[in-house]
Amino acid sequence: MREIKTHQHFLKRRAGVLLHPGSLPVEPGRGALGSAATRFIDFLVSSGFSVWQMLPVQPVDKFGSPYQCTSAHAGNPDLICKHKLLANNWMTADGHQHDIDLPDVTLDLVNPALQKFTEHATDTEQAEYAKFKNEHSFWLDDYALFCVIKDVQKGKPWWQWPQELSCLDKETLQAFRSGHRSQIERYYFEQFFCQWHDLRTQAANKNILLLGDMPIFVAHDSVDVWVHRRYFRLDDKGHATVVAGVPPDYFSATGQRWGNPMYDWTAMQAADFHWWIERLRTQLELFDLVRMDHFRGFEANWEIPAACPTATDGEWKPVPGRRLFQALHDVYGDLPLVAEDLGIISTEVNKLRDDFRLPGTKVLQFAFDSDAENPYLPHNHVPVGLVCTGTHDNNTSKGWFDNLDDPTRLRLMDYLQNSTELMPWPLVRAALASVACLAMLPMQDLLGLDQTHRMNTPGTTEGNWCWRFDWDWLPADLPERLKHMNHVYGRC
Repeated sequence: MREIKTHQHFLKRRAGVLLHPGSLPVEPGRGALGSAATRFIDFLVSSGFSVWQMLPVQPVDKFGSPYQCTSAHAGNPDLICKHKLLANNWMTADGHQHDIDLPDVTLDLVNPALQKFTEHATDTEQAEYAKFKNEHSFWLDDYALFCVIKDVQKGKPWWQWPQELSCLDKETLQAFRSGHRSQIERYYFEQFFCQWHDLRTQAANKNILLLGDMPIFVAHDSVDVWVHRRYFRLDDKGHATVVAGVPPDYFSATGQRWGNPMYDWTAMQAADFHWWIERLRTQLELFDLVRMDHFRGFEANWEIPAACPTATDGEWKPVPGRRLFQALHDVYGDLPLVAEDLGIISTEVNKLRDDFRLPGTKVLQFAFDSDAENPYLPHNHVPVGLVCTGTHDNNTSKGWFDNLDDPTRLRLMDYLQNSTELMPWPLVRAALASVACLAMLPMQDLLGLDQTHRMNTPGTTEGNWCWRFDWDWLPADLPERLKHMNHVYGRC
């Protein structure tokens, strides 16, 4: 058994920016993985940052939530830059160039790109494509099939499909594959040309680490639950018997009922956590570091009866998290994982995090509502940790500050030595000054934006995940100012 040590990426002070690729400013037809991503990497470099933190990049649900992913492995096709598809030497603009500037970004360029690729790709390109399909067949075959069946079934969830399809009848699925080869190939191709490889290469060449986000759960209507239902708590009709969430907390008086089906951890452990090992494998192909969402759930889950409309009637149920992380460590060695250990945290959760040498998460917006023992206050931070002003679930720091009650605001200003800088800059400085090895700053805070620019309001489904900034909002001196601050606090 290998000794558990802190991953090398956590041995150096770094700072980064939290920005989902979908929040990049893009013109119609230009997905986030095009020139906008390149420009943002250049912004990070010029500002002295070395980490780009993102939300999950898997396909999203109908509300756009990246935490209700319909595949644990696939990339979100909405991030594809259609102009880059046209720019490939095997893809011409025949019949499409006049359309590409129209507001209709749903224009399908994948099928014509696939046709051109088939006709004009070099032997090397064809070989790379075949290699990709072979190496990723453990999830890609099921994902492409799932997507095509869902298209044919007009978007119905898998448990409402004809029984032969929903129950994975082998002969039925084989006949379906044979009859829909071209449609299935389109989904293979879409994943191969999601342009992520170029993004990661650009980032690596400029010493930028990519920090991804792995939701602890997947959506009920996902290819993972459809294919691997033995790993989920479902009845014989495919409905969840218990669902995930969290009890009443800072965000909601009735808790949060997320609705994801709960794992059957006994089945997971009996299979030596193979599903999780493969899931992390694809994430480490995409990212240098991975944030483990809802880390608390790897020690115990808040289990809610599926019939309950809120999260108040749930109960904590133990999870074999220690065995899971040991299995991951046995395969991958020192784990480049960040624990999102927020919420109701027990001694057991802290021990699980520390025993595997994982940085925990400290949110400064949570630091000033009690006394000097508050674990989120900077003087209580530890070197192997991640500090942030706020997360995607929080208000912007300016919006948060504007809504503080007087006692909390006075406590905050006293702690920050009554800084004359406008909020959120005193909080940004506090994050950068922390001893925590990682300091992550939401893009909204670097732009000084108010609460109308928050990314998500927990417990709601409408109006989230759609925030996008504009390059014109960046002051000309912002990169120089940030680079100076990163230098002052030893994070360049």
